Amino acid sequence: MILAVTGGKGGVGKSTVAYNLAAHLDGVVVDGDLGMADLPASHGPDLHDVLAGRADPVEAVREDTPVALLPCGRTLAGARSGDLSEFVATVEAVERAYGTVVVDSPAGLRADVGLPLYAADACVVVTTPDESALADAVRVRELARELDAGLVRVVLNRTADDAAVESVTELLGAPVITVPDDDAVAQAQAAGQPVCRTRSDCDACRSFERLASAVDRELGPQRRVS
Repeated sequence: MILAVTGGKGGVGKSTVAYNLAAHLDGVVVDGDLGMADLPASHGPDLHDVLAGRADPVEAVREDTPVALLPCGRTLAGARSGDLSEFVATVEAVERAYGTVVVDSPAGLRADVGLPLYAADACVVVTTPDESALADAVRVRELARELDAGLVRVVLNRTADDAAVESVTELLGAPVITVPDDDAVAQAQAAGQPVCRTRSDCDACRSFERLASAVDRELGPQRRVS
């Protein structure tokens, strides 16, 4: 199973959701933001190297991190050297080896934003209640439809306002899971850990558990254990 975590607007928490979701699904998280990587950096080959033909996709996956990770380089030269046409084959190779892949998608609506959605079986859209974030979420939701990446859940991030859930559900056409603005998330990020490994009793952890359970229910038949 390949699941894209997307949202359009930057800064809404896509990377945090992707990282924590991959942890719960026991999968690999791929940092698919070729120009502005946000997941933990790692030594060794990265996605830039893979797309440039300098490394094997599976060999570039790091298993010595809290969540298995295919990191992305952080240089402009590295981003320019890659062959974007190899992105889908790269993610599919990781899926064959590990079974479950969560792709952290780039922000905006550039051409590379569609690559994770094109590769994915389904997607999760992340947004905040902010008007501009919701507008971008609608646009990326339409792109997901065009690329046949079914929307599993919407994550309404950094809010505990249940009153917003109904309107966002209607706007984006999928069930919504809220993730509160929780200090435990920032603390876990600083430690490079999924939040449930540092604060299993917090509200954010319970939200990520609900999200993973929903994904597993709807996409379970497409998942396989490596």
